[in-house]
Amino acid sequence: MTHHKTYIKRCIEIAKNGLGSVRPNPMVGCVIVHKDNIIGEGYTSSYGGNHAEVNAINSVTDKTLLKKATIYVTLEPCSHFGKTPPCSDLIIRHKIPNVVIGCIDDNVKVAGKGIKKLKEAGCHVIVGILEEVCKDHHKRFFTFHNKKRPYIILKWAETKNGFIAPKKKKEQKPVWITNTYSRQLVHKWRSEEQAILVGTNTVLQDNPTLTVRSWKGNHPIRVVLDKDLKLSKEFSIFNNDAKTIVISESAIDFSKHLSQQICDVLYKNDITSIIIEGGQKTLQTFIDENLWDEARIFTGNNEFNEGLKAPEFSGKLISEEKIMTDILKIYKND
Repeated sequence: MTHHKTYIKRCIEIAKNGLGSVRPNPMVGCVIVHKDNIIGEGYTSSYGGNHAEVNAINSVTDKTLLKKATIYVTLEPCSHFGKTPPCSDLIIRHKIPNVVIGCIDDNVKVAGKGIKKLKEAGCHVIVGILEEVCKDHHKRFFTFHNKKRPYIILKWAETKNGFIAPKKKKEQKPVWITNTYSRQLVHKWRSEEQAILVGTNTVLQDNPTLTVRSWKGNHPIRVVLDKDLKLSKEFSIFNNDAKTIVISESAIDFSKHLSQQICDVLYKNDITSIIIEGGQKTLQTFIDENLWDEARIFTGNNEFNEGLKAPEFSGKLISEEKIMTDILKIYKND
């Protein structure tokens, strides 16, 4: 069992290379082992490309070894035709006798069908190796399919005395609370998630661009709440750098269950993950309706005499780290 865990860990490790590019597909990792030697590896290509199993099998130099090998994969191999043929069929065609799977794909298109097909073809299948770790790795995919909404990450920065913005500003741009290293990390996060959302006031106060600039990667889809369509196209959020979705009162009812309605719009737009970046009212709405999965909170090494208070919430602290002068705490909604 220990060696199975070792290879599944490796699957997860290489799967992360697909973060930010494979959606709406899951970022699957795959390793092929023969006599305790890794002979092939692969992860899911950008959307429309090969799945992890295909890339792993293609990477094996001596294909005759596949008939005596074990294939490890973070998620149950697909059994349906999508952009590519079923991976379970490919495993069967190459007569790989042993299949070790991290977790079942409970998407209705798969949901055990891949495992059933493999077993019926004579493959020895083991399921549930590092299952919870694999489920967490595929959290965006599972949240989208099971909860019919994107995986939601709350993000803000606050001062040591609990403010996220000063009461008065001299210019229409952000007043930075965090250091440059923390801000670069935020740009990395943007490249990893499919969308980013702000409210009208954040655009009016800060005129943010919400793109990836201090990191290399794809820009997220920008989502802005603009009930009365008061934002002019002169704001940076409407430039041509990335797609922008405007949610106004013609799309949702701003008087009730706001965050759930927003999630419904995002789900219809096939958005699998989103960062809620502000402002305070928008963040608090998602917290109050308990529609969030993760919160990433920076505390800078400064204070405001007065200003806008940070959102109030509770969650399970899962990590804490120091980024030069800043503290970053990450919470899960338990």
